Amino acid sequence: MGNGNVEIVLTEEGQKIILEFDIDKIKIKKPIKWDKKWRVVFFDIPEKRRSERNILREKLKELGFREIQKSVFVHPFPCLDEINFITEYFQLRNLVRYGEMINISNEAEFKLKFKLY
Repeated sequence: MGNGNVEIVLTEEGQKIILEFDIDKIKIKKPIKWDKKWRVVFFDIPEKRRSERNILREKLKELGFREIQKSVFVHPFPCLDEINFITEYFQLRNLVRYGEMINISNEAEFKLKFKLY
C-alpha cells in the first residue's frame, strides 16, 4: 500500500480473497474475446443513504456500466472483483447484488453501446 491502493479482505465461503485497487483509478479490463455474458449490478439502497447510492451510481458509470433502470446497471465484461471491492469500500455489500446473464432484451442496443459488433 502507500501508492493510493486500498486492500480489502473478503471471506467468501471460508476462502480469504484479497482485493487491492485504487478506488479512483479502478478499471474493468476488456478481454480479447467477449464471452457473451452480461454482468448485472442491482441495488436497493435506502433513502437515508442517498449519498452512497449516488456515489455508487457514478462509480458504475465511470466504469462503463449502462443504466437500465435507476438501480440496475449492465456491463459485458467480467468485473466481480471490482464490484466486490467497490461495495466493500463504500460499505454497501448487503445492499448490492451482482449476477451474470446470457440473454437480455434489446441486446442489440447494448451491443451497439458497448461496441461489441
